[in-house]
Amino acid sequence: MSIPASTSTPFTRSSPSPPQPPLFSQSAANTNPSDHRRRFSFKSSLNNNSNSPVEVATASWTSSIAHHCRNGRLSEAVLQFTRMRDSGVEPNHITFVTLFSGCAHFPSKGLSLGPSIHGYARKIGLDVNNVMVGTAVIDMYSKFRKMGLARLSFDQMGFRNRVSWNTIINGYMRNGDFEVAVNLFDKMPERDAVSWTVLIDGFVKKGKFEEALEWFQEMQLSGTPPDFVTIVSVLSAVANLGTLSLGLWLHHFVLMHNFRDNTRVDNSLIDMYCRCGCVELAYEVFRKMPKRNLVSWNSIIVGLACNAHAEEALEHFHSMQKDGFEPDSVSFTGALTACSHAGLVDEGIKLFESMRKVHRITPRIEHYGCIVDLYSRAGRLKEALVVVKNMPMKPNEVVVGSLLAACRNFDDVGLAERLMKYIYDLDPSGDFNYVLLSNIYAAKGSWRGASNVRMTMKARGVQKKPGISSIEVNGIVNGFVAADKSHADAESIYEMLEYLSEELTVCGYDFDVNLHDFF
Repeated sequence: MSIPASTSTPFTRSSPSPPQPPLFSQSAANTNPSDHRRRFSFKSSLNNNSNSPVEVATASWTSSIAHHCRNGRLSEAVLQFTRMRDSGVEPNHITFVTLFSGCAHFPSKGLSLGPSIHGYARKIGLDVNNVMVGTAVIDMYSKFRKMGLARLSFDQMGFRNRVSWNTIINGYMRNGDFEVAVNLFDKMPERDAVSWTVLIDGFVKKGKFEEALEWFQEMQLSGTPPDFVTIVSVLSAVANLGTLSLGLWLHHFVLMHNFRDNTRVDNSLIDMYCRCGCVELAYEVFRKMPKRNLVSWNSIIVGLACNAHAEEALEHFHSMQKDGFEPDSVSFTGALTACSHAGLVDEGIKLFESMRKVHRITPRIEHYGCIVDLYSRAGRLKEALVVVKNMPMKPNEVVVGSLLAACRNFDDVGLAERLMKYIYDLDPSGDFNYVLLSNIYAAKGSWRGASNVRMTMKARGVQKKPGISSIEVNGIVNGFVAADKSHADAESIYEMLEYLSEELTVCGYDFDVNLHDFF
């Protein structure tokens, strides 16, 4: 939708009684300013009794626009914006911030509307001369993945504050331009906890967990105290790396500072401990929480389920409901995972039906994946295949892979071969399922079948990724591949391995492979 061109400046059109916009609540006919003060949050322009009728009209129109933006009705918001100007009321900086924020939150819709609104803001100079508008423009283009336009807007701003700097850096981090983001961070005239958190959280969201921890260390050295958002991001990095010692240090840090009893931090601690395999510590955090929310319950349920504590996970699933919390899709994922690991097929099917019929939750692919895994672990492969075929969405490689793994466990080569047509379509470049099928053939002594899979991988350009084992020592994660000699302490490591192998041989242990091949 195009915006009518205008060269007028804000608040210059005169009108004895500016028309009010159509309101969007049941009191639409009421234009009493006191009602608007109760209903809208534009306090700076409405809470002052000395506001002019023009300012009151601008705020009222902006409130109506904001209502459409919050609900994703951007076309209606822009139409309201056009009506506002046609009625003789000029927008102010809050109007533009509202529109740009709406476009940023709904980029698929805002991509065609945002630049037009920006054009009008540029015409009257608000994007350059008002820091709030300029920052909103940067955020909008960043979420459109138009970092060139975001940077141009940033460079042309007459004044920038820390929010402006943080926003442009966050945009680059979100789009994976780490080097540019770090260079801008180094140029910031003044940094705060948010500035550091933007970098740390940006690395975490892009899977750069070690870099995130390095920047957290730099933040500590700079003397900038972290806020709870920083701690949540760092705990996420620790959880993904499995660096338990650092997680324990962070927990101590939380207890010694003002993050004690912060629900979001406690939820992250539960998740971190569960993913590091320390369920007891996770449960201790959960037990001592003065206030829990749904995320707290989901974290402990999923954590218990994934660490083979199926009965406890199901107990917490039922306790959560007794405590007044309605389970959501994540809750059911945890409960179904628990049933799968415990072999509770009937219980899992009942939960799945309850999710759909009682709680009115539409199953997602992860729920169908749990049911496939439930049948597969129980050896009911035909029923698992029926679920895969009848899923309302296309199965992904994880769903099919769980059934393929069951084919290996239950020696069902025929079903494994039938599944390959799904695998070729789903993930033609993925190596895991190809290797799994090859191993199924090899286990059955079908060397021709294994060779055919390897030839198919070669023809399709699929290369087997090396498996990596890791161990944490003194807070540092050390990774190894098979026969790896690149580690700095490789000589000492292999000496210890040889010593242990000799001790095991003396004790009568028979190795499946010749360990001396690795020395």
